[in-house]
Amino acid sequence: MPSARTTLTEVATALGCLHLPSIDWAVIQRPALVGVSAADWDQLDGELVSARGRAVAEAAFANGQHFLEHPDALRGRLPSTIEWTGGRRLPGDQAIPADLRIDHVYLVSCKYLSRILLNTAPTRLFDGLLQPGIRHERRDWYELVAPVEHLAFAETAAKFFGLRCSTSDGGLDAATRAALKRSFGRHARLEGDVAKAYAEMCAAVSTRSARRWAARLHSKGARAGEDLVWRMLRFASGTYYVLGVSASGESLRIRVMTPWDWRQRHELRAFDIEPDHAGQPQVRWAATVLDRESGADVVVQGHVEVRWSHGRFGGPPEAKVYLDTPPAEVPGYVPLT
Repeated sequence: MPSARTTLTEVATALGCLHLPSIDWAVIQRPALVGVSAADWDQLDGELVSARGRAVAEAAFANGQHFLEHPDALRGRLPSTIEWTGGRRLPGDQAIPADLRIDHVYLVSCKYLSRILLNTAPTRLFDGLLQPGIRHERRDWYELVAPVEHLAFAETAAKFFGLRCSTSDGGLDAATRAALKRSFGRHARLEGDVAKAYAEMCAAVSTRSARRWAARLHSKGARAGEDLVWRMLRFASGTYYVLGVSASGESLRIRVMTPWDWRQRHELRAFDIEPDHAGQPQVRWAATVLDRESGADVVVQGHVEVRWSHGRFGGPPEAKVYLDTPPAEVPGYVPLT
């Protein structure tokens, strides 16, 4: 079930595409939107009560209005059908992150106050280079690339909390993980030897993740970098749009090129990877892209955070890919100005 904020932003964006005078009038009228239930309308109505909810809804509604009138989008034509996915996972190999489908043609992704491009398993990103159709084991990435440092951190933390640290098949056993997770939940701040052991583990994971990623990319040949950039920046075989608010609070209204379009105008010059030290395992990436029209190079920067899901020693570590460059400056993201 989508969160209240997701319902607010995505449905309000859809309402802005319908030639309606205001978000309040739209919610009262409740026009037909495929996938929006009575409970969703009630949830949206409740969110409008708060000042923050109203501000977000009005920004989303304005984005929809802009999309309705823009010559590269609906061109002022009233849609006959708007479908909302409602956070549901669509069947099949869904490459386009669409939240709305308008008239069975226009695909819209709603993105509000987030720099996250995708969230995936580290093995899929660093080893698999995000290739589709390949299953990757969700192993504990820390144990995989930094087994000595990971165990040293666990043992140091267990000693601090007065726990027994046991291993199984070369890694921590389930009981030890559960005990450490509970203890860190009550005592989140790292101190003394525990903080030192954690920093050493983070440095090892960052360095070895970057090295492993770069080696894998190099082994795949010249085209691999271009394919990886397309997957990370979410280019798809069909054109789609992103409407929202950037992490800095500015309106986000872009058309995302297809790989075919991107290659007509751009060329990947380099893809650089290096470890970063940011209080948790992190890898920085930078894609240098030639703009064929201007003849200038554009650098797109981002980072990958490798962190436990559900807290320390919780679920397997995840790789969160962030875009640090403003979206309007990314080659292939065409602003709807």
